[in-house]
Formats: sequence, structure tokens, C-alpha cells
Amino acid sequence: MATAFADEALRIRSAAGLNDDLIARGTGAARSTVRDWFAHRSAPTGVRAERVGELSAIIDRLPRVMASDYIVVWLTKPIEALDDDKPIDLIGRGEFRRVARLISELEDPGAL
Repeated sequence: MATAFADEALRIRSAAGLNDDLIARGTGAARSTVRDWFAHRSAPTGVRAERVGELSAIIDRLPRVMASDYIVVWLTKPIEALDDDKPIDLIGRGEFRRVARLISELEDPGAL
């Protein structure tokens, strides 16, 4: 099962154009660790695997509300609605729900 998380890291790299540095930030892992996931020398486990899943969920939802080539920009810029925090850093710190709530508002502005 752990290799499934490494495969998911590869998928989100491709789907959103995230490099090893951004996936490291979004999972709290070291860049070298993420490169090992990409090469299947290791795989995320525990909290890192959870972060890969959370980052993946965000990546899958964002094309509903923005152009795919803008996702990497949105993830890495300060967002006023997130107290000027960067979504990628919030996800890496385990604050996935804050980012998910904002995306819910973008998906359906009257929902919250």
C-alpha cells in the first residue's frame, strides 16, 4: 500500500506541475525524501502519506475553480482568505481543512 502513496505523489506532480520542492512543502517531507518517492526507493508512510492524500484531494478539486496551469501559482501565493498564508504550506502543516473550506467556497460561493 505504501507504494500507492509514492505513485500518488508522482500523479500530483504530473497533474498540477508540482516539483519535488513543492511536494516536500505540501507534505512536510525533505526534498530528498520526495525524490526517493519519485524513484520508488521509498514511499510515504504515516503522517507523510496522509499529507500526500490531502494534497492530492486539493489538486483534484482545484481544476473545478481555476485553470489547471494556475494551480501551482495559487498553491504558492499568499491568499488573503487564508490570512495571507500559502495553501501549500498550510497543507504541509496539517491544516488541510482550512484550504478545503476555501475551495468549497470557490466551488459554491453561497454554500458556507
